[in-house]
Amino acid sequence: MKGLPELGDCWSLEAKENAAEDAATMMKLRPTLIVGSVPFKAETVQKILELPIPFLALNPRSLADVNADIRLLGQIANASAQAEALIREMERKFDRVRQIAKHANRRPRVYCEAWPHPRISSPPWVAELVNIAGGNMQVRAGERVSDEDVASADPEVIVLAWAATGEKSKPKQALENSAWKDVSAVRERKVYAIRDELLNTPGPSLVCGAEELLRVIHPELAADRLGREEKRGRRGN
Repeated sequence: MKGLPELGDCWSLEAKENAAEDAATMMKLRPTLIVGSVPFKAETVQKILELPIPFLALNPRSLADVNADIRLLGQIANASAQAEALIREMERKFDRVRQIAKHANRRPRVYCEAWPHPRISSPPWVAELVNIAGGNMQVRAGERVSDEDVASADPEVIVLAWAATGEKSKPKQALENSAWKDVSAVRERKVYAIRDELLNTPGPSLVCGAEELLRVIHPELAADRLGREEKRGRRGN
């Protein structure tokens, strides 16, 4: 939100402008509760646990878990009605993507990656987003996987959303991986980077993540149909 200080997250607590102030800056804000969610970094969590402030750590695995966490935070903030409204809006937008994807002739095989070294596939809720966007996640989600696991799955689309890197995932690494030279996505150069928070942050940003997945899995549908649906939504408002 505009006007609020930014102190990082549970992967990197440091304040963006002055890393030396990290926990001290947080204490100056006098919070009564710290809320964190995956992905967690052990060193950062340790810093937070050293503060004399209650820490609520959320660890959702599915979109249903994400909704449950939104409800919990709504209750804590005495904003249950707003939380329910947010969930309904997210579900409406997910359904919009789902309905567009139903026009696809087929569901491509997809691999989404959250980290390259060691190689870790995207969280389980991303597999649900891939399904909503008209694809099939071929590699088990939210687990450490090998080059061989990915190669044997032969994904037709590879999506890189490396945790805590923004949009700095590197498709070139996948394209130059000798173990993947026969993978369909590499041969067809269908390797894409999506901003990590659109897939890895378990909250409203996942709606944009589903739309981005639709754009890379079914570009033939997304460009025209998403635009029309957005215009229809604006008219409806």
